[in-house]
Amino acid sequence: MSRAIRPAGAHFPVAVVGGGQAGLSMSYCLRQRGVEHVVIEANRVGHEWRERRWDSFCLVTPNWQCRLPGYPYRGDDPDGFMVRDEIVRYLEDYVAFFHPPLVEGVSVNRLRRTPAGVFELSTTAGDFTADQVVVATGPYHTPSVPPMAQRLPDDIVQVHSSRYRGPAQLPDGAVLVVGTGQSGCQIAEDLHLAGRPVHLAVGSAPRVARFYRGRDCVAWLDEMGHYDRSIDEFDDAGAVRMRVNHYVTGRDGGRDIDLRAFARDGMRLYGRLTGISGMALEFADDLKVNLDHADAVAEGIKDAIDAYIGAHDIAAPDEPRYVPVWEPAEQPGSLGLEAAGITSVVWSTGFRRDHRWIEAPVFDGRGYPMHWRGATSTPGLHFLGLPWQHSWGSGRFEAVGRDAGFLADHIDASRRLADVCGTLTGAPSELASALPIG
Repeated sequence: MSRAIRPAGAHFPVAVVGGGQAGLSMSYCLRQRGVEHVVIEANRVGHEWRERRWDSFCLVTPNWQCRLPGYPYRGDDPDGFMVRDEIVRYLEDYVAFFHPPLVEGVSVNRLRRTPAGVFELSTTAGDFTADQVVVATGPYHTPSVPPMAQRLPDDIVQVHSSRYRGPAQLPDGAVLVVGTGQSGCQIAEDLHLAGRPVHLAVGSAPRVARFYRGRDCVAWLDEMGHYDRSIDEFDDAGAVRMRVNHYVTGRDGGRDIDLRAFARDGMRLYGRLTGISGMALEFADDLKVNLDHADAVAEGIKDAIDAYIGAHDIAAPDEPRYVPVWEPAEQPGSLGLEAAGITSVVWSTGFRRDHRWIEAPVFDGRGYPMHWRGATSTPGLHFLGLPWQHSWGSGRFEAVGRDAGFLADHIDASRRLADVCGTLTGAPSELASALPIG
């Protein structure tokens, strides 16, 4: 914990819970507006990247998309992809750049709004209060492993993707990777490149090509305004927020992740894992459907890029379209663990949100915070860093700063209004935080 700041017993205009890229961005924006605040981080800056990513991990978005407020990427490889330790260093350098009022190693285990209209935060270092709170802990809290994992034999080593570090961590033998979001596909590739026999249970995640017609697809989509689209533009906003990310990799300068190519080269692919019975794994017969869907999404993105190039008369090299390099001759419905030589399982099955420490009526039936651009119906309570909080880049290095700036403006405006109201009329200060945003 920082020696300069001792929150126990203190009161702050604003408390930011979480010291990752969202919380640090919030702190920078609040400081720019002269708003006194404190940032509470349960571990140390960079913890999620340092402790919950594997050794070969790298960003899937180019370095130039790292745009934390006041501190865009300053390295010599803007089109490259920062690896894990470089990401940690980027965050640590950001802290050194503006010296936020950061308290590390302190966990908030209860947040409630008192009858007096202030927030009380109970922490491992004591209690304190704040007029407003920004929850910037992100959406990835508790590793999610399906209950069927309990049916695996005791001698099978099981690791969630957040605890996977590299092939040498696992015992000799074949590995089953469950899940084909970004983590699952990249871990399967990591094991495959190390020469390990890999069995991959393929889900419905889409994919995107790394490069197309002379540029990174991310660069095309950025120029096309795709990442600036607001969640309000979608008819199915709730579904959009829950979508799985497209799989691709920035490894070795960036390339496609083509599960069909993995299969051609020896990786064994199956449909979704649906059950475990004794020593047998059971799979759905959706492998072909899932592979075709992933390819269709990737080709649809190329269609959009082609249309943009044509509409704007852009000179770009032609490129042949993707041709599948492998098709499943059959869709195996089961697999014997012993027969396949599987000694370990990597569960790339995502995370669950855990907001049980927040005592406020701001969550829907799925436990997702109900908000508009981060502001909730509880006056003074805000969220930052959620997927699609406002746009695709919300929660990412690309656009979390824009969301932070928006909330900082609202927080500053409500604080100023509260001061005026309190001085002129004696009105409760919490009324100001409840006013509409924008």
